[in-house]
Amino acid sequence: MNQAISYVVSKLQMMTTSDHTSVVSMNLFVALLCACIVIGHLLEESRWMNESTTALVIGVCTGGVFLLATGGKSSHMFVFSEDLFFIYLLPPIIFNAGFQVKKKQFFRNFITIMLFGAVGTLISCTVISLGVIEFFKKLDIGFMDIGDYLAIGAIFAATDSVCTLQVLNQDETPLLYSLVFGEGVVNDATSVVLFNAIQSFDLTHINTRTAFQFMGNFLYLFFASTMLGVMTGLLSAYIIKKLYFGRHSTDREVALMILMAYLSYMMAELFNLSGILTVFFCGIVMSHYTWHNVTESSRVTTKHTFATLSFVAEIFIFLYVGMDALDIEKWKFVSDSPGTSIAVSSVLMGLVMAGRAAFVFPLSFLSNLAKKSPTERIGFKQQIIIWWSGLMRGAVSMALAYNKFTRSGHTQLRENALMITSTITVVLFSTVVFGLMTKPLIRLLLPHSKPTTSLIVSDPNTPKSVTVPLLEDQQDSYADLVGHGMPRPGSIRALLTTPTHTVHYYWRKFDNAFMRPVFGGRGFVPFVPGSPTDRSVHGGE
Repeated sequence: MNQAISYVVSKLQMMTTSDHTSVVSMNLFVALLCACIVIGHLLEESRWMNESTTALVIGVCTGGVFLLATGGKSSHMFVFSEDLFFIYLLPPIIFNAGFQVKKKQFFRNFITIMLFGAVGTLISCTVISLGVIEFFKKLDIGFMDIGDYLAIGAIFAATDSVCTLQVLNQDETPLLYSLVFGEGVVNDATSVVLFNAIQSFDLTHINTRTAFQFMGNFLYLFFASTMLGVMTGLLSAYIIKKLYFGRHSTDREVALMILMAYLSYMMAELFNLSGILTVFFCGIVMSHYTWHNVTESSRVTTKHTFATLSFVAEIFIFLYVGMDALDIEKWKFVSDSPGTSIAVSSVLMGLVMAGRAAFVFPLSFLSNLAKKSPTERIGFKQQIIIWWSGLMRGAVSMALAYNKFTRSGHTQLRENALMITSTITVVLFSTVVFGLMTKPLIRLLLPHSKPTTSLIVSDPNTPKSVTVPLLEDQQDSYADLVGHGMPRPGSIRALLTTPTHTVHYYWRKFDNAFMRPVFGGRGFVPFVPGSPTDRSVHGGE
């Protein structure tokens, strides 16, 4: 009996110690997040260091301190979990990208963005995969099958264009900003879909039938995930429009939008689809319909809530990646052959640059053939910036690498540890070095960019987002319906009769005729007794 009591007490003491350690770790990590925000703000004016790079550097420094404090045993407080990343951190980042996207620019350049984001990612993955097959056989890295090589291609095809977007000005270079932002989001989605398709197939015996099945599965994942996101967004718009939650509580509107957005992601995971693609298009649909169906206070709240969640998640990811870069467990497997580790990282970095160039310049040439207006064509200097913006690798590449080459953040195989350390090296090098060189490069290539007439009609009642995406406000300004250099119509009727043969032109006609009467959108004002909108509408009666 006494032994049983002693055993229970010892277990409780162990749990208490573990809980205390977790509390201490969380306190330190939250303090580091605050430090990243403060230091990032102080460095904001220079634009040389953004929050991502700042968090990465702070993470590396903190990891070094922990490494010294623990006698070289550990450099971080948490064990990286791909589930933590994909279930909790990635959804708010991708949803906010879709929610804040400037839809006119995105869909006006939709074909070019899809060429770069989808077709370009496939080309880049192919180039990187073929390159690693050719070069890795000459390096002593251990056994890898064709599935591993293709997975490496998908991992390093995922871009991170945050540094470039923070330097570009969407008013001065709207086309360039639109392409870089849109391609970056579609690229992330395509990379994850491609990675999942590779994981689900037995690629040890590739033949024509397997290749067609693989492409069919990829296309199914892409379109099914998109439709699920669209349907979830439309459902949220219909529910909020019909039930008028704002008449009683705006909190319910905000809560329903947040939960429906997260539900779209989890439903995609439930049905083995791409959650990243689903939640992105759910964000686009919600910003087009649902956001206009809620009250003014809910619009402000949701906009800042989504942006803040995305902002904190990004900092969290880069801070942890920086700390994990010095994890001694992974580096001890490659400590006996540092030359091999450097060679693998160099090969991967070179293939990333080659894979990027293999589609940016050819696809830009094809895109320019379809453009009639010179202002809509992608110049050679702009092509160089687009190529450069996609050379940086970030959180998605890290998460996919951990998913493929570790189990619960740990690995005991040399080749897996080598791939993880090489991925960390590529992410650190590309983010810091290429990120710091982005501003001088853009100044060199676009030295005298004069502000053009803004394509955005500001809404003083809608505050600017915490992040700097493609959307300054969610209002649909009709100025964006016409191309550059075209006369602006003097009325909505003149606008609709303007011969603008674009995807957005035909979509707008369908939207006004069928979609908005059912799902709401711009122009729908929910009746909320006692609200400023109610008083302004009914005050003269």
